[in-house]
Amino acid sequence: MYRLLEQRLRTIDANHLHPYLQNARTGLEKESLRVGADSHLSQRNHPLVLGSALTHPWITTDYAESLLELITPPQQRAPQALDFLLDIETFVYQQLGDELLWTTSMPCVLAGEDDIRIAEYGTSNAGRMKHVYRQGLAWRYGKAMQVIAGIHFNYSIDEAFWEPWQSVQGDTGSLRQFRDTQYMGMVRNLQRYGWLIIYLFGTSPAICKSFLGGRPAPEGMETFNQCTLYEPFGTSLRMGNIGYTNSKENKSGVKVCYNTLETYAQSLRQAINTPCPEYSKIGVKVDGEYRQLNANTLQIENEYYSTVRPKQPLRGFEKPTDALEQRGIAYVELRSIDVNAFHPAGMTRRQLFFLEVFMHFCLLQESPLVTADEFQSINHNQMLTAHRGRDPEVRLHCLGESVSLRDKARELLEAMRPVAELLNAVHAEDCYTDCLDSQIQLAWNAGITPSARMLEEMQTNQESFFEFAHRKSQEHRDYFLQRPLPPALHLEFQRLAEESLAKQAALESGSSMDFDHFLQAYLTGTLNDTKN
Repeated sequence: MYRLLEQRLRTIDANHLHPYLQNARTGLEKESLRVGADSHLSQRNHPLVLGSALTHPWITTDYAESLLELITPPQQRAPQALDFLLDIETFVYQQLGDELLWTTSMPCVLAGEDDIRIAEYGTSNAGRMKHVYRQGLAWRYGKAMQVIAGIHFNYSIDEAFWEPWQSVQGDTGSLRQFRDTQYMGMVRNLQRYGWLIIYLFGTSPAICKSFLGGRPAPEGMETFNQCTLYEPFGTSLRMGNIGYTNSKENKSGVKVCYNTLETYAQSLRQAINTPCPEYSKIGVKVDGEYRQLNANTLQIENEYYSTVRPKQPLRGFEKPTDALEQRGIAYVELRSIDVNAFHPAGMTRRQLFFLEVFMHFCLLQESPLVTADEFQSINHNQMLTAHRGRDPEVRLHCLGESVSLRDKARELLEAMRPVAELLNAVHAEDCYTDCLDSQIQLAWNAGITPSARMLEEMQTNQESFFEFAHRKSQEHRDYFLQRPLPPALHLEFQRLAEESLAKQAALESGSSMDFDHFLQAYLTGTLNDTKN
């Protein structure tokens, strides 16, 4: 099963390609809810001192006005991305006053849908479009699932690697086509083996009852205490049936194909251009106010939730599918990572090093096309791991066979050892095999996974989910308030905040196109970057 992987590793070694893997790039995106002094979701505006959520490159908001998103630029080494994230959050915390950043993926106490303010981005056409898109999500899915937080891991293989790798593979086509094909193979494997990340990294086995808004608890959930529901073997309820996942794919009619970059872009574009009778009932523009961008199966590409996305940085108001088709894949975004409540950054260095091993494994491991049956198995395995991953009896669907999750996890992790050894050699360090060993321990002992540790602390301290998360959030606030930020970096963050506010003001004063025409031009891919 790993014969091609072993062959490719030998090829890298024989052709001395190690130096061409040194400059991989890592970027991180971390979401956190702002929580007020009353321990409920903050109702305050996004702080102006942090800059404009529309135009700031590193500090923005996701779905809700209170859902902060911190973004690092690509860094040469994964630990540098983590340090950058810590610096951003240090600056943010020094501006927040009495507010907390919620340190778990599942949200704090919610007082119903009305408690969640959809993010505002100003009066420019670009800002209005972002807001209307989120209004559409509220009408289609409700608001609660949109304020679940996570971490996105953005990764690109060293650009210098592709040309010599293509040469030793004997591929004579275009370099861009070769790179795209290799990245799509990685994407398919990240889906195929993605349940492993949910098991190893999952840190959301419990929720506050308020999250359900009075709805009955889903099957499998049990009462932990008066305020908390949990699943005894759960790992990441965020990635389960209460989250914003592909479990809604059959209902919505979205069928995304990952066989090639072309089929991926075409299938997304088809969903964006296909009218949906159910969403038509909502209406698009009602009494002069937009409820959604359109009434199609997807409003835009981002509405399709996937655990992994091939990405290309956008230019101006470019559509993601257009960017991919015109310039190919630049990096891959892994989206299935829970916020680690046990670390102020939401992730540890060991976890980051393991993700690098995992990404290279998925690149080099054989990656056949995903059949319809396997696609169902992929979704089944991810859902099963989210809800019952720590159950010693749980079994996955793999290539038509039923296999023990624990056994498969150990097999996969051992298969990654030569990849970890390769990265050790590339960087002249031992951190990659060390991090692999730590993950193997989790495969042998589910009781030390982050999800198990969370439940254990709650039980030991007789805490509700809210009390656990609130305590951790306070600990992390103390860490950031005591963490020094170099004066020059503090000034740089201040400069970026002021600059972003000026950019937003320029967008709002310079607009010459009405929103109806702007939206139509964007959706048809004809929007000129000089207009907003």
